[in-house]
Amino acid sequence: MKSPDRHGQTASPDPHALPPPTAEEQAHGARLQQRLREDIAARGGSISFARFMELALYAPGLGYYAAGKHKFGAPGDFITAPELGALFARCLARPCRSILAQLGRGDILETGAGSGALAADLLLELETLGRLPERYLILELSNELRDRQAETLRLKAPHLLEHIHWLDALPVDFRGVMLANELLDAIPAERFRITQNGVRQLHVAWQNDRFCWQENPADEAIRRRIESLALPPGYTSEINLQAEAWVRSAADILKQGVMLLVDYGFPRAEFYHPQRSDGTLMCHYRHRAHDDPLTLVGLQDITAHVDFTAIAEAGTGTGTGLSLLGYTSQAAFLIGCGLEQLMSASDPEDIRAHLGLTQQVKKLTSPHEMGELYKVIALGRGIQEPFPGFAAHDRRGRL
Repeated sequence: MKSPDRHGQTASPDPHALPPPTAEEQAHGARLQQRLREDIAARGGSISFARFMELALYAPGLGYYAAGKHKFGAPGDFITAPELGALFARCLARPCRSILAQLGRGDILETGAGSGALAADLLLELETLGRLPERYLILELSNELRDRQAETLRLKAPHLLEHIHWLDALPVDFRGVMLANELLDAIPAERFRITQNGVRQLHVAWQNDRFCWQENPADEAIRRRIESLALPPGYTSEINLQAEAWVRSAADILKQGVMLLVDYGFPRAEFYHPQRSDGTLMCHYRHRAHDDPLTLVGLQDITAHVDFTAIAEAGTGTGTGLSLLGYTSQAAFLIGCGLEQLMSASDPEDIRAHLGLTQQVKKLTSPHEMGELYKVIALGRGIQEPFPGFAAHDRRGRL
């Protein structure tokens, strides 16, 4: 079974059919390739796939998210929900308003804010609803993306800039709403393969002038987790221990409020479905999806779908103590947040604006687009449930 891409389409089976990179892109890719080769040599001839993914995406000045390549929207490589228009943020404002109202006062913390579109549209809608946060905090490590976010906010919501603060790390403690849209899928994951000799961890090596896969003995933590799944020989997939660690770190500083995570993925039983035997790894380059992360290094996004069962366990486990407040599809969540009411308030006589909203609704909610593949999970502390988004179609029982 081929994994669908961000919009539910099947990945291209041939990465060599992708548009050729420009000369400037080739030069950039060569610099990152050299950086990776040096790391491979320094670590004895191979690196874990998580390390490869980390450098390919985040190596300072060279990685996909750390360099200046345009990533989001029509000129980039993929489109996220906030880039489609303001409708996603306007729906998200309803649960944010409800949570901030319960707290009386609080902040919003967005991790990985992309172009800044979600921050701008969310603040504008919360202003309309009369429930602005005390501060809107953005945790962003990329200076290039910080500059782009600041420019977006200056253009769309200049009068609200006083609410915005950029962070280099999670705060010591936090009260309010923690948001992450398409963050977990970009956290470096490990890749494994089941063989007749047990679980093997896939590393990346450099041979014959190219990157290639290499099977190594699996780390103990990976071996234990994967053996419990009883997968058949030949099965290849991912496990993201770093994403689970991120959730635990965020839970540690959440004194009161909600962690609201939106991403594409499945409960564990579906993530490791017998037919998903090639895993969920996906790359995006100029709006084409394919499954070879060892090509176009630094020029393409690399993602792995989210095991939402693992995320729920990380947030609610011993030492974290969050409550699982909701889990559902993006379509059900947005409808529960007033999507239909926002659409009905649109003036059909304004054909251009109404058509734009209709197109956003289709992308956000269609089962063949983002509606079913994307999920929303809420983990919280000291918050009453339900709040907007989960009341009608809560799927916690599937985790």
